Amino acid sequence: MGKTHFIKSTAVVGSFTALSRVLGLVRDVIMGSLFGTSLYMSAFVVAFTIPNLFRKLFGEGALSATFIPVFIESRHRDGDASAWTMAREVATMLLTALLILTAAGMLLLTAAMHWLDLGERAAMIMPLLRVMLPYAIFICLAALSMAVLNSYHHYAVPAATPCLLNLVLILAAVFICPRYAHSPEKQVWIFSWAVIAAGILQLAVQLPVLMKFGYRPGLSFRWNDPRVARMLTLMGPAALGLAVTQFNVLIDRMLATWIGDWAPAALFFSERLIYLPLGIFAVAMSTVLLPTFSGHMVQTDTERLKRTLNRALCNLLFVMIPAAVGLLVLARPIVEMIFQWKNFTARSTDLTVIALQFYAPGLVVFSLAKVFVPAFYARQDTRTPVRIGLYTVLLNLILNITFVLTWPLYLKHGGLALATVLAEAFYAIALAFILHRRIGSPGWRQIASSVALSAACTAMMALTVILVYSLLVIHPLFLPPGSRILLMMNVLVSIAAGMGVYFAAAAGLKSPELAYVLQVIRRRAQTSSENT
Repeated sequence: MGKTHFIKSTAVVGSFTALSRVLGLVRDVIMGSLFGTSLYMSAFVVAFTIPNLFRKLFGEGALSATFIPVFIESRHRDGDASAWTMAREVATMLLTALLILTAAGMLLLTAAMHWLDLGERAAMIMPLLRVMLPYAIFICLAALSMAVLNSYHHYAVPAATPCLLNLVLILAAVFICPRYAHSPEKQVWIFSWAVIAAGILQLAVQLPVLMKFGYRPGLSFRWNDPRVARMLTLMGPAALGLAVTQFNVLIDRMLATWIGDWAPAALFFSERLIYLPLGIFAVAMSTVLLPTFSGHMVQTDTERLKRTLNRALCNLLFVMIPAAVGLLVLARPIVEMIFQWKNFTARSTDLTVIALQFYAPGLVVFSLAKVFVPAFYARQDTRTPVRIGLYTVLLNLILNITFVLTWPLYLKHGGLALATVLAEAFYAIALAFILHRRIGSPGWRQIASSVALSAACTAMMALTVILVYSLLVIHPLFLPPGSRILLMMNVLVSIAAGMGVYFAAAAGLKSPELAYVLQVIRRRAQTSSENT
């Protein structure tokens, strides 16, 4: 994949991911207006964490990360027909494992609900979890389908698929929830069943595209295929690493539930604002990087891998550094503008802002892992990220417990957010150090220079945002103080002014990243006009 194709593919994934994040934000605004930071919202958040854990383990996480390099290698060496045979074997194995795990989980939940004396919070969480648990089956198979299509460098449909979850939940909120306006308990059940419907749809829309590339429906229980065995050998450490990481997320949720009814919901809403820029660019880039890195390794071209890594890091940090600082300085007005409707009260805003301000620096370190981890997986090295991940989880757990036990009540959930950021920073630094030892420098001086330039531009941007927003608050333009429209105008004008200063400063300092992005945009526009 050439540089222009790489950026175009990232743009395709980023565009659909951005659409999904925007739809997700709309969904979250609706849910926030219905439930605020109440126990109903927290129960849904905690219950939905479990199917997402399965998705990370058996879907877009360990399985996809180990499947893509082996599938691409099989296509190159044995041909497409043989590779599709292997894919069918993996899909059958995945379906069998998920059916067993889901059935066992539902039986255990039913027994617990029947025999145990549950507290108010657990009694709310467990029934919702039992409803949503089968979502793991459909979303994991959908994630495997996405991995196959990404292996063919087809990114549009897989990238668009996550939008369906948000669309289904939005439609449920708009057309069904109003019938139960005075029963938040029934409304949260509606959302839970909508999750299942969305999972089925996410799998179904990909099947026609898979068939165009050669997929034929069917089951295959021939699991002694050496390619499957090799993939499982690689997957074991990766699944272990993701398991401890995801269980740590679950522990965070449980600790937040222990802090108070409001804490999981407050963390959730702050995370949504973090995942918006993270998903638009970092996740999109990671999706393209794994098959790209895998292609480099199949050709044993380490130099191209290092050049791609260098370009990915520079471009990523060029976006994420200002995004992190922007969220930090405008945390309160952004949360108030987006979420503070109906049942999402001023207190909900206060709690969410605390978590967001601790999470904001994490945008940079969260995104770094999205670049480094695919480089290890492409080299079919899943053990190293796992080993570092175990230390990271331990550090995160120690920090979580320390902050929860020592910080005041209203800051405890912020401590959970800070612990995650610090642990992920350790993870990213350790991966970078080990990768440097394995393949050599990807051009750290150039990357450091790019970071310094982006930081300088970001400092000018932050000062501009603070100044403009302060002036707009003191001197409101044409609108009565305290109005919702005025708040939106103040925030959007401040962001626009900050972005203008950032890009102007980058242009003035001759940022290579800005020049590179503009070059790709010009090429794309030229290609579009020629095709027209």
